[in-house]
Amino acid sequence: MTNTTISTDDSMMTLVNVFSVAPEHQQELVDVLVEATDGVMQNMPGFISANIHRSTDGRHVVNYAQWQSRAHFDAMREDPACGAHMKRAADLAEFTPIVCDVVHARHV
Repeated sequence: MTNTTISTDDSMMTLVNVFSVAPEHQQELVDVLVEATDGVMQNMPGFISANIHRSTDGRHVVNYAQWQSRAHFDAMREDPACGAHMKRAADLAEFTPIVCDVVHARHV
């Protein structure tokens, strides 16, 4: 497995999912996303990494994920096992998937 690397030189696809969730459902959403990552996503072709972040106000969860290519990401979205997890997430929160290009990264 490859670690998360944020770099402008990489050709990988970056996905940022921002979930808006009721505070009483935040941990449940985190659990769904971790279960999806550890049980399904990490075994899919092209998966590089996923990082789940929980806001301190309880109202958001952010998933920063990387895939080798858009084709790998699209294939994952068509997989029924992935769809089941994403439906559970959608039942708990509204979210906006954002496909990104890294344009600047500074590491010390």
